[in-house]
Amino acid sequence: MVRMSAGRLAELTGATIVAGSGDTVFKGVEIDSRAVPVGGAFFALPGEHVDGHEWVPAALGSGAKVAVVSRWDADAASAASEAARGETAVLLVDDTADALRALAAAHRTSLRCPVVGVTGSTGKTSTKDFIAAALQAGRRVVATRGNRNNELGVPLTLLEADNATDVLVVEMGMRGEGEIAALCALARPTLGVVTNIGQTHIEVLGSQDAIARAKGELVACVPAAGRVFLNGDDEWSRSLEPRSAAPVTWYGLSDGVDVRATDIEVDEAGRPILTLVTPGGSVRTRLPVPGRHNAYNAAAATAVARYLGATLDEIATGLSTALTTDMRMQVFTTAGGVVVVNDAYNANPTSMRAALVALGDIATEGKRIAVLGDMAELGSLTALAHFSLGEAVGRAGIDRLVTVGERARRVADGALASGMPASSISRCASVEEASRVVDDLATAGDVVLVKASRCMELERIVEGILSPHA
Repeated sequence: MVRMSAGRLAELTGATIVAGSGDTVFKGVEIDSRAVPVGGAFFALPGEHVDGHEWVPAALGSGAKVAVVSRWDADAASAASEAARGETAVLLVDDTADALRALAAAHRTSLRCPVVGVTGSTGKTSTKDFIAAALQAGRRVVATRGNRNNELGVPLTLLEADNATDVLVVEMGMRGEGEIAALCALARPTLGVVTNIGQTHIEVLGSQDAIARAKGELVACVPAAGRVFLNGDDEWSRSLEPRSAAPVTWYGLSDGVDVRATDIEVDEAGRPILTLVTPGGSVRTRLPVPGRHNAYNAAAATAVARYLGATLDEIATGLSTALTTDMRMQVFTTAGGVVVVNDAYNANPTSMRAALVALGDIATEGKRIAVLGDMAELGSLTALAHFSLGEAVGRAGIDRLVTVGERARRVADGALASGMPASSISRCASVEEASRVVDDLATAGDVVLVKASRCMELERIVEGILSPHA
């Protein structure tokens, strides 16, 4: 991770040192005062609900060596002085977020490792996790933690790497055109992966063509000496090839791609067992999470890892033991014997259907219960997308459907229209109501899928399953 003096940081960011010495050295950076490493730097970011400046004393008291602020007065100086443990420094800048990005951009110039940028409408977090896992044998891999894939998360990821890093994997999210290009200007990826082009963010961007243009910004940013990896089974991804100055490797499930996942089966837990076929041979492995759709993510990871020199055996072992990000097809069994599939982080029509297939693949003697909430940012497609999803629920052999939110009521309508009995459908207006319904429904042996867009916070239903109501 980044190691630097406060004086050098001041030079890079145009800061004024308002307390302490420029000789103070920090290692590591955070924007969460609770997570600042001892000896690290805390960047105080103003927020809509929480202002990081209020937590400067706490960060210094926990062992931070440097604080970067955009506000400073006598009261703040006094509080910081009282909290500081040993030698510390405080730097005043015009904008702490801009300062963070300036530091990350400067630090990126010192890195000599391959940088893999990953984006796409669905599967980018799982693909990022699989790439890191496939490369882990004998390499120091730094990858985006959690969902730090935005204008703050990408700089923080860059700052976790250093000269000992062998590969850096950077997830890149976006809501509008130009955002991925801005992230690429910071990360300067040498390799680029696009998982697919879906309908996520269509409310903001207006069309799937605009989404393709936005995702394609990553492709356009990869230098000619690098490599781009595209989903050969995704029609919209095919349109990105002309934007690439670098050679393209195609991956997928169909014949004709360079790296292919084939012979896909699932075990009783719904986890895919598959063969990964490459120009240099093939290998069979089992993925650690349910969902046949993860075969695409595994194929992408295999393509990248082979390009970077990993053996097929290393890839197979890495994929089978991959640690995936929370709330992405995360499966556990409660003390009461209910199997929970927590995929509550986000949702769109494609990922919703894939999750339903995964739910159907999990062996159970109990009920299959789908708890589905609103899908956001679908614009004019909102009503149709939710209704069509409901039709898919009705055809999927799901025993009980619980919808959460106003938009998701159309999911219930679609399920009813496709033949699901009204007695098997519960329409809930709130997470709290849905949690009570699930509490009454779920018994030992049942499998419960929980999925919706991030704004719905359906992880609270998962928490309710873990701690049933009295």
